[in-house]
Amino acid sequence: MNFIENEDRGKTPELPAETVSGARLIPRITIQAFCEHSQTAQIIEDTTQDRRMSKVALTTHNGGLDGAVETYRTNPTPNLIIVETTLPADRIEAALGRLAEVCDASTRVIVIGHVNDVMLYRSLIRAGVSEYLVMPATSATIINAIADLFASEGAAPIGRSIGFISAKGGAGASTIAHNIAWAIARSIRQDVLVVDLDLPFGTAGLDFNQDPPQGVADAVFAQDKMDAVMLDRLMSKAANHISLLAAPATLDRTYDLSERSFEQIIELSQKHVPVVILDIPHLWTSWVRHTLAAVDEVVIVAEPDLANLRNAKSIADAVKAMRPTESDPIVVVNKTGIAKRPEIPAPEFAASIECRLAGQIGFDSALFGTAANNGQMIAEVSASHKVNEIFRSVGMQVTGRADVEAGSRSVGLKLPDLFRMRKRA
Repeated sequence: MNFIENEDRGKTPELPAETVSGARLIPRITIQAFCEHSQTAQIIEDTTQDRRMSKVALTTHNGGLDGAVETYRTNPTPNLIIVETTLPADRIEAALGRLAEVCDASTRVIVIGHVNDVMLYRSLIRAGVSEYLVMPATSATIINAIADLFASEGAAPIGRSIGFISAKGGAGASTIAHNIAWAIARSIRQDVLVVDLDLPFGTAGLDFNQDPPQGVADAVFAQDKMDAVMLDRLMSKAANHISLLAAPATLDRTYDLSERSFEQIIELSQKHVPVVILDIPHLWTSWVRHTLAAVDEVVIVAEPDLANLRNAKSIADAVKAMRPTESDPIVVVNKTGIAKRPEIPAPEFAASIECRLAGQIGFDSALFGTAANNGQMIAEVSASHKVNEIFRSVGMQVTGRADVEAGSRSVGLKLPDLFRMRKRA
């Protein structure tokens, strides 16, 4: 067959145990799907809502295997063909042989079938089919299969990106983000990059007592020249295992940024640093929306009052709509226990916005004020303070080391998994 051989499928090198990885973006490829049922076509079209598929050009057609064969008699084949077939097991391989005759050698094929037969699976894989999935399959199952084929080939592990945003101005997302970055660096001894996306008013430089001559603005306005070497030159070392892409925090120019202004910077950062902390300002622009849709984890920082509750609910709902196949945002309730101030209890706050409560941080003006004025982290001012354990706990959650609700998203099962489960039963 002309299909690329299964043995050539590269596998991503395993990450060291201490490394935390993020999702792998699927590169710019073209995919054409040929379905026999409208429900299958809808499942495949739903994959485009996943951020990993943001660069993929996907089209769906009717006709199944026969439709694919007729199409490629006169048209070039894409990078990947997905075909659905309802044929019985003894006829599928012969039908695929006709498709192979009109396919380029580099084209890969994923078959979606309705026959749950492990012998058929093995036969198709030996014949050169890239993957065989059994209906009912989910969008997540199909995305994972595509990612295994394309995103993993010879690609180095990429870091995990975590975006912090305040529900309301002054809620403290920057302070929380910076201290969690410190806790991650100290707890798991992984390199952490803090990227301050608040170009006119960012505080990462102040919080880490740094005044680097270059930073994130230089990266944004040098998009055509950005590469790993330039990124490394723009990063400044703030502490052991912690680097910064600090904001200029000047008003000598306006910062009218496009939707994808930070996309390349974030992708480059993830390729070179295990954990990327994004300090996102309290705005709602096209680039903020795009960035929240693209990161691995979204953390909403809020104070326990009604205005914060309303805003946090709006942000959470928007993020969930943008990322239907991803984990929901988590919330950190900050500045609890202010004297004489009525407040919403943190568990009720999280339940109201339908997000998991990652932690709550009590109000301590002396501690946080001293740290801010000295350009220090809380752990540097008071290493034994109980808030440091909260920072550490949240850090472990957002890096995937403490999954409070592991497996909250179903990713579907491939055919061999089904047979293993049956055998155990």
